[in-house]
Amino acid sequence: MGNLEDITLRALRVLGEVDVIACEDTRRTRTLLARHGIRTPTVSYFEHNKLRRGPELLRLLTAGRSVALVTDAGTPGVSDPGFLLVREARAAGIPVVPVPGPSALVAALSAAGVPADRFVFEGFLPSRPGRRRNRLRALR
Repeated sequence: MGNLEDITLRALRVLGEVDVIACEDTRRTRTLLARHGIRTPTVSYFEHNKLRRGPELLRLLTAGRSVALVTDAGTPGVSDPGFLLVREARAAGIPVVPVPGPSALVAALSAAGVPADRFVFEGFLPSRPGRRRNRLRALR
């Protein structure tokens, strides 16, 4: 989740207004919500329940309920299972409205002291050392 102070006023407003918040780890998200006095119900949505929970969330959306999708760190849908829910919502004609926030990637680039006018985001590297080395060699 990063620094609990790195959240926008708009994001706090949205989290307080939606009907439910779908999150990777309900415990971590509830910590953030409690810090800001937000009592919106949360449901888990993560890699190991996305195929079961996704249709449940889509039913809520098609019934006119509002759902916020949050991740522990980063942006939902970017190297994250949230992309599946976003894709299904868009396919069903449900509007998807991103609420931008702080980005660790952009923050790191801005403090690196290197030209950051062009960069590539590779996502998560393989966890196995041999595969990771091969992928890094291929990126050179």
